[in-house]
Amino acid sequence: MTTLIYDGSFEGLLTAVFEIYEHRLQHIKIEKGEWLATALFEDVIKVHTDERRAGRVLQGLQKRLSAGALQRLYAVHMAGMDGEDINIVGYIRYVIDSVQNVEEDYGNRYVLRVAEMVRMIRREKHRMEAFIRFQKLQDETFYSAIEPDFNILPLLGKHFKNRYTDQKWIIYDMRRNYGLFYNLHAVEFIALDFSTTRPDNVISTYTEDEGLYQNLWKNYFNSVNIPARKNTKLHMRHIPKRYWRFLTEKI
Repeated sequence: MTTLIYDGSFEGLLTAVFEIYEHRLQHIKIEKGEWLATALFEDVIKVHTDERRAGRVLQGLQKRLSAGALQRLYAVHMAGMDGEDINIVGYIRYVIDSVQNVEEDYGNRYVLRVAEMVRMIRREKHRMEAFIRFQKLQDETFYSAIEPDFNILPLLGKHFKNRYTDQKWIIYDMRRNYGLFYNLHAVEFIALDFSTTRPDNVISTYTEDEGLYQNLWKNYFNSVNIPARKNTKLHMRHIPKRYWRFLTEKI
């Protein structure tokens, strides 16, 4: 068993795949991060991200996958699901070793697993699009803190740019400590300094009318609910409780 350690980037993963073929490795583990002390006692290859090598693997994938399948593969890797790199590498190797397009060969366990991960990412993305609540800050920017299970923030930019094209907004992923900022022209990635406050509690910078809007929304939410038809189990099935602390009507 050989362990390959890479830097966590997609280019790094593709470089790791290049190393697998170059060294004719069969039984492998994939880990991301820094060089581990315990690795000194194992058969380990430290992968140095190489754009040329990554590019050759990418060209091989482009020849055998549709553009949509390649985008989904990239999204699956960027989602950062724990322990799934080995399945992603298995998928890439299966694609490269096949003479025809196998992106819908769900009899293969790697293709099936990648398809399952794509569904999980889409479900998380759709929930974020539905449950994100903005709060108006003093500089007229609308702010929302989120904490998704997967790294789906880059997938949200297009949706919210189209929906709120005339407002500046920030969506901040507290778990991964980065965000999206729309400046009325383009969406860019940002990192904020929360040394004096919590990223999910920026109430000191709210506008004076933010509290009024929140109360109006809560009153509307309560008025359209029918107490006799309250079904908490069904409610939690559609809005998992981990999202509740970000919803104005639940605060």
